[in-house]
Amino acid sequence: MSKMSDFEIPETIRVLAEKNVDQAQEAYENFVEATKKAQMFVTQSSEAMSSGTKNVHDQAITYAQSNMEASFELANKLVKAQDLKEAIELQSKFARGQMEAYLEQAQKLTELVQKAAKKAQPKS
Repeated sequence: MSKMSDFEIPETIRVLAEKNVDQAQEAYENFVEATKKAQMFVTQSSEAMSSGTKNVHDQAITYAQSNMEASFELANKLVKAQDLKEAIELQSKFARGQMEAYLEQAQKLTELVQKAAKKAQPKS
């Protein structure tokens, strides 16, 4: 066997890593909640935000939240990996999936920005 597959992650390290991931996820969820509240305040207090701009902003926040959730899902899988080889496979699969997601998200945001720009143009 190769040296990489012989390396096993000790149980105590795995438990500690799981706790750290849980704490980080909780902190992130608190951050997201605070961000949503701040966004609601800005939206309610600002008449200047057009619906197109709001759509772009809302979608960007949704994508950021989705990407962070995917990262936490990966972190939870990584701390449960039995060896380095499994961890590398999980990371590679995650990276491929996220690249596809980022491309799709960028295309959608571009479409929303273009729609918002068209709405913002003065009528002739």
